[in-house]
Amino acid sequence: MERDVGHTVKGVREQGFRALTRAWAVSLVGDGVRVVALPLFTAASTRSPLAVSAVAVALTLPWLLVALPAGALVDRWRPRTVVLVAHSLRTGVTGVLALAVHTGHATVVVLCATAFVLTSAETFADSASQVLLVELAGPGELEAANGRFVAVETVGMDLAGPLAAAALFWWDPAACFALDALSFAVAAVLVSRVPDVAAERSGGDLRGQLAEGARFLVRTPGLRSLVVAVAITAFCAAAINAMLALYSIQVLGLAEPVVPALVVCMAAGALLGAWLSPRLARRWGAGRVMVGFLALLGAAFALFGLTPWLVVAVIACVLFGLASAGWNVLSATRRQRLTPGPMMGRVTSAYRVLAWGLSPLGAGLAGPLAQATSLGAVYVVAGSIVGFTAILLARPLVRG
Repeated sequence: MERDVGHTVKGVREQGFRALTRAWAVSLVGDGVRVVALPLFTAASTRSPLAVSAVAVALTLPWLLVALPAGALVDRWRPRTVVLVAHSLRTGVTGVLALAVHTGHATVVVLCATAFVLTSAETFADSASQVLLVELAGPGELEAANGRFVAVETVGMDLAGPLAAAALFWWDPAACFALDALSFAVAAVLVSRVPDVAAERSGGDLRGQLAEGARFLVRTPGLRSLVVAVAITAFCAAAINAMLALYSIQVLGLAEPVVPALVVCMAAGALLGAWLSPRLARRWGAGRVMVGFLALLGAAFALFGLTPWLVVAVIACVLFGLASAGWNVLSATRRQRLTPGPMMGRVTSAYRVLAWGLSPLGAGLAGPLAQATSLGAVYVVAGSIVGFTAILLARPLVRG
């Protein structure tokens, strides 16, 4: 436990970090509802792989177009204010989406536009939350802080949210998005109680700061290998996520309200991965464990697409969650430790752009690939790419 110059007590057990965790948890429950309900509503209302792919592209495109300037601006602004404004904006936009779904005006164009705006706001909230996490946890407790955040993210976004989506979608799909709007409103209130701490930030030329963050990222070997691994994995994950609802309905034969159960299975695995990863890293080294999680993720992707049996799909989804959560905890900790505090916002955003910039391409290619071959082929191809990446980057990841 330590104090900074503003006398804010640091540590994962202290009130400031706990307040941030509560706000994070509430917003993630709504996110979990929307992330499941939006592609599910698109799949159920259109039955078109191309429409599902278009919405998935809109959901991920802001990480390529908006995230980088968002991070530089976060380094200039108060992080708590950024999160508060982002939550307030998402409250209004998601409320409008709920009304459009309820009145039958939620066309594919409306769904794409809404998805793009919501994720754009998320890029600001994400960078600002990273600043708050590092400042409130302190450098000595980053593994524990990231482990807790991944666990909270799993419970909210992958467990509670999908379960609520399953119940509400069966009753009225619009109710899913109404709950999402409510969650952001409550989260905004909770964020207002988080200490407004921040490291010293400089002004200066915005373009120069953007270039500085990107240069630091690509010139730091430990960060460079992370970016390559995450970029390829995010490309593949975007493809398989885009087709999950359609694959579940058409190949596995699940009823629409049951589809979120697969996301719940991922959440169960992710909780285990978040708990295991710091322990495995202490024993075997973070780099070796990260490579193992990457290889496991690729195998799980391929298994899901190769065998269209429900019991195999459930096992594969548990492995999805375990591998992705384990990787996320360790990769986030490495990135935060290697990044200077005053550059945290712009380096985080540059990392997101370079790492997740291929996500729209993955989501966009998933539909045509499924249309030309099969839905299962998307998972086999994605798994093969991730497995090859684990082999190719094993040495630099272990060295990093």
